[in-house]
Amino acid sequence: MIDVQRLAVLREVARRGSFNQAAQALHCTPSAVSQQIAALERGLGTPVVARSTRGVTLTGSGRLLVEAADAIAAELTDTQQRIARLTAERTALTVAAFASGGRRLLPEPLARFAADHPEVELTILEAEPEESLPAVREGRADLALAYHLDGPPPARPGDRSGLDWTPLGADPLRIVLPVHHPAAARYRDRPEAPHLAELADQRWILGCRKSAGQLARYADLTGVELRICCTATDYEFAQSLVRAGIGIALIPEIGLAPHPDLVALPLAEPGPRRHLGLALARRRRGPVARLAEELAARLASRPASGVRP
Repeated sequence: MIDVQRLAVLREVARRGSFNQAAQALHCTPSAVSQQIAALERGLGTPVVARSTRGVTLTGSGRLLVEAADAIAAELTDTQQRIARLTAERTALTVAAFASGGRRLLPEPLARFAADHPEVELTILEAEPEESLPAVREGRADLALAYHLDGPPPARPGDRSGLDWTPLGADPLRIVLPVHHPAAARYRDRPEAPHLAELADQRWILGCRKSAGQLARYADLTGVELRICCTATDYEFAQSLVRAGIGIALIPEIGLAPHPDLVALPLAEPGPRRHLGLALARRRRGPVARLAEELAARLASRPASGVRP
């Protein structure tokens, strides 16, 4: 029989990438973590981690165990929540959303949902996808509004992610310039969108650290090198720098704050974009799961203007 406590230790080792960091998270010693993993391996008769000077990585058996540990943790969290609801007067529903998407997509459908379900205690968490998707998978949130950049979505039918992903559409990144910038008038009067190479000599302000890598890949494809003067974590801050004439910015469309001193232009296709979606736990059931599905359906049926299907 596999020891559940040892599974929890392995799960933390996988999450942290080393015995030392896992020990800190578990409030024990690295030796104790190592002993638990060694005992787990003896019981299974096979290694679950590969040790090196750079840390530890999971073996194939280790990955299977961590998937099982994630499922067990989600089941225990769900059971604990359902037990709590047996004696609670209100039903709790937790929604995680990234800031710009939450600001643009959540308020109207959430307000209507709250009006239709006054008995539901809503909790809204601001979280980026790397936090919100594990929260749904582990049962700490019931629904996540998230996004991914290049590549496949974070969950696909039949995979082992533990999530169901509903795409909401693409959120293209826009070039934001001061209204009196020479390029603003030039491209505003042209029917075609500008290419990145035409603005390569400008100072660039990024409204999100993640967009730095995306923009770098896009620049490589077009054969240009950009001058990045600022990488912010707030789109409104980035746009305030544009208004001050510090540079031009690359901002997702739903992160744009309309202002008479700014102009937002599309980039020539294929331009960089985020792909928005909703994540629900695949192993869901009960009244809270049905409420999460209802809210997800409301969000999916009313995408914000500017989000392309």
